[in-house]
Amino acid sequence: MLRPASVLVPHHGIGGAADLPLPLGLTIAAAAAALVASVAVAGVAWTRPRYSPPPAGRPLPRLTRVVDSTAYAVVVRGLGLVAGAWFMLALVAGQDLATNPVFGVFYVLVWVGLVPASLLLGPVVRWLSPVRTLLLLIGRVARIDPAEGLLSLSPRVGVWPAALTLLAFTWQELVNPQAAFLDALRIWIAGYLVLTLIGGLLFGTRWLAAADPFEVYSELVARLSPWDRDRSGGGSGTLVLRSPLAHLASAPVPPGVTAVVAVLLGTTAYDSLSTLTPYVRFVQDSTVSRELIGTAVMLGLVLLVGALLVGGAAATPTRDGVRGARATPGLLAHALVPIAVGYALAHYLSTLPTTGLQTIAQLSDPLGRGWDVLGTAGLSPWYVFADHPSVLATSVVLLIVGGHVLGALAAHDRALTVVPPGRERTSQLPLLVVMVAITVAGLGLLFAG
Repeated sequence: MLRPASVLVPHHGIGGAADLPLPLGLTIAAAAAALVASVAVAGVAWTRPRYSPPPAGRPLPRLTRVVDSTAYAVVVRGLGLVAGAWFMLALVAGQDLATNPVFGVFYVLVWVGLVPASLLLGPVVRWLSPVRTLLLLIGRVARIDPAEGLLSLSPRVGVWPAALTLLAFTWQELVNPQAAFLDALRIWIAGYLVLTLIGGLLFGTRWLAAADPFEVYSELVARLSPWDRDRSGGGSGTLVLRSPLAHLASAPVPPGVTAVVAVLLGTTAYDSLSTLTPYVRFVQDSTVSRELIGTAVMLGLVLLVGALLVGGAAATPTRDGVRGARATPGLLAHALVPIAVGYALAHYLSTLPTTGLQTIAQLSDPLGRGWDVLGTAGLSPWYVFADHPSVLATSVVLLIVGGHVLGALAAHDRALTVVPPGRERTSQLPLLVVMVAITVAGLGLLFAG
């Protein structure tokens, strides 16, 4: 009998419409009004760019010396290798049971946990990734520059490969009917290792920054962390404490970022849609296979979200000589990051204290032999949000609306530098309409069930 991934990893209980502080319709209307009001207030009170160029931030030279030291790299990368080896032990030699920790590690601790970890600590996957560490070690032995590899990688590649690998991950998690079986997970991990290791040998660690779904996702989220590097004016890269919005505005925007955000938002929408009764009935009554319908609907939602984001940004006018409308989405792509982060946090808010703790308990016994190697076998899920569903529902609304408000403020600050003089307020209307539409649709899907 199939064991759905949702049974093994119950990762997005969000309460229901009855737990909202207001009726669903009023809640959605209030959320949309809050977004519009924030943009209107910013248009009046925020008349000069604050983050172009970004403020200097507070330098942290002592912490920089620690983070850049060889000892720090050895310890952190060593922990990543040990954790990766422990995961592979359970993956290769573990039992094909729901109690095998690989499912919780893959779908929860890695995928869900990297969001709060990257917000608090910066791009953690870049440091902890066993694949990146292996490539660094191979480069030293083979006397190959691990950053460059054997072939050059065009900057125009950007993070387009990561948009595809992220789509592959979410398909594995949400559509693949075998997602909760060990063989399916082994196949996905094997493909991931082949893609990242061979690509890394050919193009260096730049390939990981372009194609590794977990590293690219972590880097994206880390743009809202307070930790940044000061490289202005040829600086030495000293760590600085900086406002998240300032960090966001100063981060480079490689080609394909909008596609990555579209995948994150579109697949999250599919995750919510796939639990609704009308959709479930449609799939059950259809003569087409469930995975084929799921794949088509997921791709359709990703393309729809991408078209809305690109269309809203492209409709924003730019000053003569800045760049054409075709490139405008790149100018405003950073404003989409808070939206994606807000949805990710909202969608999986109750996961880490429940399934996350359960997975940490299971990690003490990777082979299912009654071990307690890590001393964590006694941990129990913490149902803090399940016991307070109204708090969970309210937090979900605040996270989604807060992400859109931060995105709108980031877009407003950038608009002050790129739109024609005198049109700073009206120029943001197309993107604002898109943000309101996504807010309404997102809240509706999350609570409709």
